[in-house]
Amino acid sequence: MERSTRQRTAIRAAIEAAGRPLSPQEIHDAVRATVPEIGIATIYRNLKLLLAEGEVLAVTLPGENPRYETAHLAHHHHHHFHCVPCDRVFEVAGCPGRMDDLAPAGFVIDRHELTLYGECAECAAKHKGKAAPAAPGPSPRPARQHKH
Repeated sequence: MERSTRQRTAIRAAIEAAGRPLSPQEIHDAVRATVPEIGIATIYRNLKLLLAEGEVLAVTLPGENPRYETAHLAHHHHHHFHCVPCDRVFEVAGCPGRMDDLAPAGFVIDRHELTLYGECAECAAKHKGKAAPAAPGPSPRPARQHKH
């Protein structure tokens, strides 16, 4: 086991406080509040050690670089939401359940991962605040809910 350093302690604290998967840059930005001199190479070096020790886990979304979350968050089955405008990733509580019906006949599913894409509440509120005024005329139909 590696000795704990001020930098590693700050990295652990930043990931824990976020409560969501963070990119190395997000970790760097958060840690600089308490360790201003820390460099991005130190973040990567410590993430490698924390991964090896099982304290953090990598969250890899399709086409994205890994983000990191505390291992205790990852011990329960969960999915992720990727906010496209701000590029942040959030944990999604719950799961739609077994997906055996989606697999081709005769296939056996061992596990699954689900990533939702859209706008987080903060980005949606910003987007809504910048929306153009509604045009006069009949009100638009409400959006249909997409059921899976």
